[in-house]
Amino acid sequence: MSGSFTDEQIRRYSRQIILPEVGGKGQKKLLASRVLVIGAGGLGSSAIAYLAAAGVGTLGIIDSDMVELSNLQRQIIHGGNIGLAKAKSAENFVRSLNSDVEVIAYQERFSPENARAMVRRYDFVIDGSDNFPTHYLINDACVLEKKPCSHGSILRYEGYTTTSLPQKGPCYRCIFKKSPPPGLIPSCQEAGVFGVLPGIIGTIQAAEALKFILETGQTLSGRLLCFNALDMTFFEASAGKRSDCSICGEQPEIVSIEPENYLEKSWEVCGIDRGA
Repeated sequence: MSGSFTDEQIRRYSRQIILPEVGGKGQKKLLASRVLVIGAGGLGSSAIAYLAAAGVGTLGIIDSDMVELSNLQRQIIHGGNIGLAKAKSAENFVRSLNSDVEVIAYQERFSPENARAMVRRYDFVIDGSDNFPTHYLINDACVLEKKPCSHGSILRYEGYTTTSLPQKGPCYRCIFKKSPPPGLIPSCQEAGVFGVLPGIIGTIQAAEALKFILETGQTLSGRLLCFNALDMTFFEASAGKRSDCSICGEQPEIVSIEPENYLEKSWEVCGIDRGA
């Protein structure tokens, strides 16, 4: 976006523009930026709401599911839209919140066939997915396309998030080399999820995207931030880049997206945040 702000934009973003780290220059960066949110569930809902409110110029939202009544306990942007495609529901929400934001809604699955082409179009990616194959697929597409990504996961009362900056820090595979055995970790549908939890983690993911775009602060690259809502504690685990990582290591084995590496049928019961 070029030129001056309109009077409406000055009023809308005034509390943000007065921040020394943002200013008019930073707000223009946000209005010119492009963020892809993969999954419009609990994590995605909060991220979408705050990214749109902040004035991210283009929001891509991909989700193939429909809004169900059981979603509304935590997926805050879908009220009144039961039976509507989540991508469309999210698009409607953003348009009603901020007309400055261009919304591109993809009512489809994020898949090996479209992964690289999709992330390539954006400046930052937010992983709000709900199963291990998609977590790894998002990571691999972002690493191969050199795109930064915030990953998030939740279960019961606990959540974690980290940010991957390709070529600068560890990727998702550096931290989680392989998924746990099937059946070890229950899904949210099986074990439940505290409704506000995805809001907290998803908002942190939005903050990571905004800081990256504004080139201010410190991201969670190299750090795994963990949160427990029951005792209201945050703690960090450091994460280093692994030289033997299968995609970003010194001799990577993964050099392209091969569909057979992301088959869902063998992973269905080990999504750490299925139903997020």
